[in-house]
Amino acid sequence: MNQSEAKVIALIYELREGGPEGKLLETVDKEQPIEFLFGAGRLNQHFEQNVKDLKEGDTFEFTIKSDKAYGDVNEKAIVDLPKSLFVIEGKLADDLLVEGNIVNMEDQEGNPHRGRVMDVGEENVKMDFNHPLAGMDLHFRGQVVSKRDPTPEELEKGFVEPRQ
Repeated sequence: MNQSEAKVIALIYELREGGPEGKLLETVDKEQPIEFLFGAGRLNQHFEQNVKDLKEGDTFEFTIKSDKAYGDVNEKAIVDLPKSLFVIEGKLADDLLVEGNIVNMEDQEGNPHRGRVMDVGEENVKMDFNHPLAGMDLHFRGQVVSKRDPTPEELEKGFVEPRQ
């Protein structure tokens, strides 16, 4: 990270699917703006580039195409898993197996994965391990709430501690 470019930026925004009139996916408001260390690589680089030169109080509006955001939907990330994987302490976890639920799981190497339950069958559960925003163009409209130099601790850590 180029320390001379490093800034802590706080934003509010609306995220919509596709464009300005698309389905509202997320709202970040003034009570809890998103605050990040610009250039630390924790946010999408295309998002960062769109807000890089903005000053406190500036507004923004831009779209990031799906291939520059979370990519296309990967059909190989939609899998049928045996229901036996959802047995916890000898009992089927029916409360988890609800269409639309997000379930935290691990692969054989212990790597964490989040999957969305798509369908529950007699013997299998269809899970989608794509990012929830995969395949979507993302439209952002918002404002820079603040922009400041990072503290030495923030530079060392590479991120801004969330506000309590």
